[in-house]
Amino acid sequence: MKLIFAIVNNDDAYCVSTGLTKSGFYATKLASTGGFLMSGNTTFMICCETASVDSVIGIIAQNSRKRKQYVPNAASFAADEAPVSYPVEVSVGGATVFVTDIERFEKL
Repeated sequence: MKLIFAIVNNDDAYCVSTGLTKSGFYATKLASTGGFLMSGNTTFMICCETASVDSVIGIIAQNSRKRKQYVPNAASFAADEAPVSYPVEVSVGGATVFVTDIERFEKL
């Protein structure tokens, strides 16, 4: 048995959840927050057989996508001018997936 932790952007959480459910995989969803942009994420915990890990990761990959977002940059100071802040483009979304071994799993 394996436990998969999948951290996905909130914009993709519904599609990932639907894709997993349609394929017969059940997940526990946890609200989480990213450290860099402090944006909302959803962390899925999915327990499955070892042979199903690639299928689960494939579903997550198909239903989560990377996107570009602009965030404010630290103010730049010119000699005789007011501070100016230019937005910086960063890549957000996609998924971060961790797979761990499980010694015991029970649904009570």
